Amino acid sequence: MSATRFTLPTAVHILFFKEEKLLLSLRKNISFDGLYGLVAGHLDGEETVANAVIREAKEEVGVEIEPKDIYVSTICHSRANNKEFIQFYVVCKKWHGEITNKEPEKCDGLKYFQVGSLPKNIVPYVKDAIEKVRNGISFYEYGWNGEK
Repeated sequence: MSATRFTLPTAVHILFFKEEKLLLSLRKNISFDGLYGLVAGHLDGEETVANAVIREAKEEVGVEIEPKDIYVSTICHSRANNKEFIQFYVVCKKWHGEITNKEPEKCDGLKYFQVGSLPKNIVPYVKDAIEKVRNGISFYEYGWNGEK
């Protein structure tokens, strides 16, 4: 009998902070269409969390990040639609280049918001994660008790 080990997809979410404001991306033509989220993506395999953050920042918003300028603030083990994920929420306050929308087919715009005044149309698990980051919670679980 062949036993297949359980594998867990992993995602990175980047919290770009500028003068106490947080960058959000308006999702388009992808899951949670019409809601704000963070610059994010999945690990491709054979890459570190830091390398995935660096790659996603370049691909989605065209900026260069150095590993020394990021830190993992919060990790979440989440479940939604019968899928489990590990989600790393990484804070970045310094980067090189101008943030621009490099994926207009997936992003309808980028905008900075005061952290205490986030838009109503935000991905629920992203809103929850931002609160966890703000409150210094380094690990939590989401979606196991009916959260969506």
